[in-house]
Amino acid sequence: MALEPNFLFSKEILQIAIPEMLSQTGTSGRQFAHLLIRAHQEHHQNHFPDLERAAEEIGLKRLPLSLDEILAITKQMGLKIKWFDKTPAAALEGVGLNTQSVVTSFFEPPNLIYINKRMKTQPHRLKYNLAVHIGHAVLHDKDGMKNILVTGRNEISPLQDQSLRTQTSDMEAQDILHAWRDFECSFFAGALLCPKVPFRQMLDRNGYEISTGKLAGVSESVAMRRMTAVSPYPHWHYFDAYAPGKLKAVYRGNGIPLPWGNMREVEDPCHHWAVFRMINAPLTGTSSQISILNVGNEPRIYACESVKAHDLADNHHVLCSGIDLNPAIEAQGKDALSIANELKQVCVNNSGSAPIPKSIKKDLMSVAKILNINWVERGIENDARLICSRGAVCPRTPSCYKQCQ
Repeated sequence: MALEPNFLFSKEILQIAIPEMLSQTGTSGRQFAHLLIRAHQEHHQNHFPDLERAAEEIGLKRLPLSLDEILAITKQMGLKIKWFDKTPAAALEGVGLNTQSVVTSFFEPPNLIYINKRMKTQPHRLKYNLAVHIGHAVLHDKDGMKNILVTGRNEISPLQDQSLRTQTSDMEAQDILHAWRDFECSFFAGALLCPKVPFRQMLDRNGYEISTGKLAGVSESVAMRRMTAVSPYPHWHYFDAYAPGKLKAVYRGNGIPLPWGNMREVEDPCHHWAVFRMINAPLTGTSSQISILNVGNEPRIYACESVKAHDLADNHHVLCSGIDLNPAIEAQGKDALSIANELKQVCVNNSGSAPIPKSIKKDLMSVAKILNINWVERGIENDARLICSRGAVCPRTPSCYKQCQ
């Protein structure tokens, strides 16, 4: 987007216009803060060396990091743990929970971490929660901020959100600060549990399989998010999606368009995205897919792996990690656009999906071997699928939006 004429995008004008825009669209300050942070994260392609170093100084690059080791670090930080059955009402003030959410833990100044007893049967989740609170102690010196971790469909809203308390869209300065600190603590937790170099080596040994998370002693979600940060290949995306169209977490370091938003449901989503197909299908295990998507009027080839998961509130959701293959194809001296156009035409001629032709399969398989990502190879053996950012721009002939299930 060209910010022209530039005088309309001056700091003074934006400070006037943005609150008005948020108020008229019903966007909360916290939602806007998360959009800003996601843009910052994607601009830096999920590389935050200061947070990585802070985590490595605490965890000493140990992988896997056991629960006992995490508990020892918690104690070293001067933090104490208390368990609860029912979340205290004072902790819930302003959080805006619904019946599909569960408070897993919260921090109470100056040094108490309250943890839901249900977490005792979830060691991977317990380690992550403790790692987040350790991050708060390390990065923010236990500054008294209420730090609440919630699992479920509205996990995006820990901490007291001013917009929830007042039922307005006014943006408070603390909304941005609190959201940024949430991100810092979450990234720190991932870096503590999956230190960059050891985890990259583990992924290399195991072909970037999602199951590598079990070897690292972390959840699938943590493992898949860390893939995007530790991989030497920068062109990743990651979705954590709930039906019918709620994106709880998004990362688009490869610039892939969103299949839906996380502030409103899309009326004409493309049902051929792997994350959609996994949500609506009674599948177990993982699913690999090669997709062709127009981005800026140019076709791009994406590979992804999706897996179904359950949160602590027993909600089904789908985790999806993927990469843009075009840069890797170009790096091998091939014309990525011509290959993508050829594959797109094959799919158009076969009602939107088709086996990958041998010549293209050979090029893609060469890239998969170099990247050392097993699920790219598995996706190549399946039919390639045309996908689109919205049903209104469906590339299939005839358009399939009304027929998609």
